Amino acid sequence: MVQDAVIVGGGLAGLACAVALGDAGIRVTLLERERRLGGRACSWTDAASGDPIDLGPHVVHSEYRNMLAFLERLGTRDLICWQPGKLITFSSGMVLRHRRLPPPFSLLPDLVRGSGLSARDLWSNNRVTWRAMRFDEADVPELDRVSALEYLRALGVSEPMIEWFWSFAALSVMNVPLERCSAAALLRVHSQLIGHRRLHFGFPAVALSELFAAQAADAIERAGGRVLLGAEAISIGKGVCLRDGMHLPADHVVAAVPPQDLKKLGLAAPAVEPSPYISSYLWFDRKLTGERFWALLGALKHLNTDFYDLSNIRGGWSARSSLIASNIIYSHRAGTMSDAEIVAATQREIAQFFPEAARSRVVHAVVNRIAMAIPCPLPGSESERPAASHCAGVSLAGDWTRTGLPCSMESAVRSGWLAAEEVLRAAGRPRALALAPRPADGLVGLVQRLRSSAARARAWRTPPTARPRPHP
Repeated sequence: MVQDAVIVGGGLAGLACAVALGDAGIRVTLLERERRLGGRACSWTDAASGDPIDLGPHVVHSEYRNMLAFLERLGTRDLICWQPGKLITFSSGMVLRHRRLPPPFSLLPDLVRGSGLSARDLWSNNRVTWRAMRFDEADVPELDRVSALEYLRALGVSEPMIEWFWSFAALSVMNVPLERCSAAALLRVHSQLIGHRRLHFGFPAVALSELFAAQAADAIERAGGRVLLGAEAISIGKGVCLRDGMHLPADHVVAAVPPQDLKKLGLAAPAVEPSPYISSYLWFDRKLTGERFWALLGALKHLNTDFYDLSNIRGGWSARSSLIASNIIYSHRAGTMSDAEIVAATQREIAQFFPEAARSRVVHAVVNRIAMAIPCPLPGSESERPAASHCAGVSLAGDWTRTGLPCSMESAVRSGWLAAEEVLRAAGRPRALALAPRPADGLVGLVQRLRSSAARARAWRTPPTARPRPHP
């Protein structure tokens, strides 16, 4: 039987694509080689504690338009535990809050008071912030040629500012050290983050995949589709061939797999370098804090970058002892450490913020070693991100495709919807699904609107290209 569409991959991108196609009347078969859905956002029950844990703790923010719309469709948007009162707490004690100032100035008062940097260091950030305010996707090819570190130095950002802020930003958001990060990738995310005065973070109040996995599978099946677990695709042509010998002919195929898996399916793939990370879960014998989320400045000087006390996040857990999850991003520096060494080092770093942690006992711990958080956004990689384009019956989906966003859950969902748009267009049922980032607020929004108006004016004034006259 010919399927309307086969989607290979049951992560966020594949599930978002499948639900959208089912809602549009396309019969879908979704294939996932693992025995659970979620991909790099999967969850499971820890056997020793009985608690649900994730592959690694994830954060969403209030400008995740596609991700939040997807959760709204699935009926789980209210399972996000929001932190609107402050943006982030650092282990130094500094708290960043949005003040009553227009972007990009809303965080500036706390940065000035808490950074310990001189006025000259803070002022050195002005040129790069002004450039980020004017960022446009058309700038990517030029900015992608150089590393973020080269670019910041060329714009006169001081070394203390680079060490204090930008090194942390590159590692925690882009998952690579500053010297290995594309300037285009860093400028894009800086532009998006400084443009919204009310931006705040949220955390799943349940296990991450409980936000979407079962609900998406149910939506697919209610629309007449099916979800096959333990179904490994080995090639894509006029349909999909599975390792067990089954062949699924299909009018449309969506490959929603990591880029390094495309070649295994017989498809062209961009060259990528995975950014590995290690995620630890530490169950303590007492309550350590009322904080939900905090971070360590200093980037590669420390092991972990960010921490989450799930006892203050998960629904109904507030009276429990602390269960702290943390991330070692770009984890090469911990590659030779044993699990026990990672747990001990993580406990020491938690104690830098909460000294009581040093006197507490870790009653249970889990260490997850993940081969790829995202593909490293190296210089040149942004220009290589492929579009979702429907070519020879095959579309692509994944956070690593060309979404105009950094690799993230938001990018994954948007890519799934872009791929669904391609399938619907090819099927003669065009429909707009993917949501563009919300226009920026304040001064950032004004600058971006003026730039867009100027670009439209230049395009209007540009005369059409003259056609060559035929020879007599």
